[in-house]
Amino acid sequence: MNGNVEMIRETLQQAQAIVIGAGAGLSAAAGLTYGGERFRRYFGDFIRKYGMMDMYSAGFYPFETQEEKWAYWSRHIYYNRYDQPAGKTYLDLYRLVRDQPYFVLTTNVDHQFWLAGFDNRRIFATQGDYGLFQCAGACHKTLYDNEAQVREMIARQKDCRIPTELVPKCPVCGGEMEVNLRCDGNFVEDGAWERASVRYREFLRENMGRRVVFLELGVGMNTPGIIKFPFWQMTARWPQAFYICVNLDQAWAPEEIRDCSLCLNGDLSRILEKL
Repeated sequence: MNGNVEMIRETLQQAQAIVIGAGAGLSAAAGLTYGGERFRRYFGDFIRKYGMMDMYSAGFYPFETQEEKWAYWSRHIYYNRYDQPAGKTYLDLYRLVRDQPYFVLTTNVDHQFWLAGFDNRRIFATQGDYGLFQCAGACHKTLYDNEAQVREMIARQKDCRIPTELVPKCPVCGGEMEVNLRCDGNFVEDGAWERASVRYREFLRENMGRRVVFLELGVGMNTPGIIKFPFWQMTARWPQAFYICVNLDQAWAPEEIRDCSLCLNGDLSRILEKL
């Protein structure tokens, strides 16, 4: 591992631009795990009442009432967005790239890149943000900061329910609200999302002829079309591009780019600490 870590360090130091692609594995390495002891610690009452197994599957639970749904979701948001400081893994990554031209493309929705100090203008979070509400029917494209509402739901929930008056309602159509997460065709891409998308595309266009390193961290095969496959394709097309993949397991690259890639299986937190 040490030899590969040293090669990654040297490759990043020589890069003229770094494109970071971050998936759920990076947040898991930072301690934001969705199952096990952490889930039992914060959701024991929901586990007993609904038989929930982890936060990921619990997100799809068919609650009978909005009061139950928002009791769960307010707690899910609180512990993964508001009660979680910047993880050391993210801080180590920022230390690694802060003095170089970089851009972050992430499917994570926990706001960790912002908490760690990454430049807001160099982050594109494609799948949403736990800290934002939207109209469930997407009747308009405004997103709403939810911190005050979430904290009140946390403070006043009882027996896995919130008071009816705390159930969020769309201020335009009066319908239900949802967390701004890409789970169906009603995901709202507001002006900030659109501007981040443009900045990302501009960064790629400006650097396509340079020594670009695509640094993929903790990305699985859940949504490979967002980070993994485009990184492979750009590495294959761009003459000076190099692809680095670090994951707990299944770090690999296709045969077509083996000569310009480095894949390393291991604990992301330990690897970033060494870099």
